[in-house]
Amino acid sequence: MSGAEPAADGRLRCPWGLSTEDYLAYHDTEWGRPVHGDDALFERLCLEAFQSGLSWLTILRRREGFRRAFAGFKISAVAEFTDTDKERLLADAGIIRNRAKIDATLANAEVLAGWDTGELDALIWSYAPDPATRPAPRALGDVPAVTPESTALAKDLKKRSIRFVGPTTAYALMQACGLVDDHLAECVARGGGR
Repeated sequence: MSGAEPAADGRLRCPWGLSTEDYLAYHDTEWGRPVHGDDALFERLCLEAFQSGLSWLTILRRREGFRRAFAGFKISAVAEFTDTDKERLLADAGIIRNRAKIDATLANAEVLAGWDTGELDALIWSYAPDPATRPAPRALGDVPAVTPESTALAKDLKKRSIRFVGPTTAYALMQACGLVDDHLAECVARGGGR
């Protein structure tokens, strides 16, 4: 399988980050960097759910539209959305207009609005594996789609009435939010770009 490859600047990166400028910027500055805060993690949780079955690039290019449509993913605001808001979302060409995913986002916000501040952050980060137990992947084929931790996180979220987050989506969240560092061993962004 494919290992790290040089970008236009000659520095090695994960191959998936080289296909577009959008991916390159996301790869270099966001993916795999620690994300904390309930609203920030709610956004990532929602976007990963919307990505299910689609290309991440589709979501990335519509992210600002999602942020506008979902009140910046502020849990307390989204929890107050009405049926009128739902109809607005279903008509919004700036997002993915999937009824099941929109319904899950609104339902999840209602559930999370009842949690204590920091509870979502603490729950998600409690599933971060010890980095010492995870060797750096050398090639894309070394990167899993699901892990025991992502399976357990998805199960825990489901038990707490959070919808549309299976083990694969949970692992994508873990990768994107820095719970794991799946940048390839030779990638310039590994370890936060140090």
